Amino acid sequence: MIKVAILGYGTVGSGVFQIIKENKELITNKAGQEIDIKYVLDLREFPGDPCENVLVHDYNIILNDPEVEVIIEVMGGLKPSYDFVKSALEAGKSVCTSNKELVAKYGAELIKIAQQHNRNFLFEAAVGGGIPIIRPLNMHITADKICEITGILNGTTNYILTKMDKEGADFDSTLKQAQDLGYAERNPEADIEGYDAVRKIAILASLAKGKTVNFEEIYTEGISKITAEDFKYAKAMGRSIKLLGKCKNEDNQVVASVAPRLLAPDHPLFNVSGVVNGILVRGNMVGDLVFIGSGAGKLPTASAVVSDVVDSVRHLNVSTTVMWDEEKLELEDFSKSKKKFFVRSSSSKEDIEKVFGNVEYVDANIDGEFGFITEKISEATFAKKADELGTVISRIRIEG
Repeated sequence: MIKVAILGYGTVGSGVFQIIKENKELITNKAGQEIDIKYVLDLREFPGDPCENVLVHDYNIILNDPEVEVIIEVMGGLKPSYDFVKSALEAGKSVCTSNKELVAKYGAELIKIAQQHNRNFLFEAAVGGGIPIIRPLNMHITADKICEITGILNGTTNYILTKMDKEGADFDSTLKQAQDLGYAERNPEADIEGYDAVRKIAILASLAKGKTVNFEEIYTEGISKITAEDFKYAKAMGRSIKLLGKCKNEDNQVVASVAPRLLAPDHPLFNVSGVVNGILVRGNMVGDLVFIGSGAGKLPTASAVVSDVVDSVRHLNVSTTVMWDEEKLELEDFSKSKKKFFVRSSSSKEDIEKVFGNVEYVDANIDGEFGFITEKISEATFAKKADELGTVISRIRIEG
């Protein structure tokens, strides 16, 4: 029997507890040994809850118990999660986490510590919720050079954009609806400004490239400036608007970003709607692989955590291979990245063409402005031309 401890009894932690209890026989068969929850750590009390008999408030009880082989960290944030996880690995315990902030900031360091102690630091649930993506990158797509990873990595923003697309609603009312339904936090900044997605694409990029991608150096733009008028133009083009996290090889350099993009119907992520996540991985040999599923939620995320627990028990004293070095990967300056842009402007066609040259106009029957698509140009060139024109209402990058 393997003893485990859960740090944090919130949404995901209670889901992990539920899955291990309800699917005990199945999990035992998959792990090869029975898994027993010896402790649940939380500052709160849970009278009448099934966790009550194993609830503790002092982390040192868990850390100093030699019977605990695997620790499940689902508290979120960096403090005290980082200190707890690091000390657990140094004490020879494996750790499974859903904490994207922790993994994005300290992933390489914690993997190294785990390897030094023949234990594992696993984080399948940190990206994509219930979607299996970390393990495939680590174990299954190992014969390929990963040329591109593009993902809808945040269910809240995808829900908002889907509702705006289907119902023609404005951003503010759609955000409020998402909050009322529990899809968005009271303070939604991390989701709507892209801060959640950028940590996730940094993790995926680090695994794909084997070096550390600093999420703070990735160009990040959210969806708070997307309007109902933008969707009218998108419909006129037959495209959808999605917030994409991207890591792509361009001219022998790696470019990474998080930003809204216009997708054509033939793009694999075009129809990924609602709170669902979708991730496209492009290998130089295997071609395109697409992973779609529940990107958040109590049980989907908890299921991914428990899959890591099973893997940890299977490899109790063997460190599984995770290629992620602490050496930093230098990203290409995003201003050099080239693409087409969709632009809305209040200038005349004559002035638009004088600045941008050959453009393709898009008619969405909106008075007082013109919508147009530029030729493929760099971010820096677009910024210069937009300043010169001086009347850009908005711009959205075109994917592909």
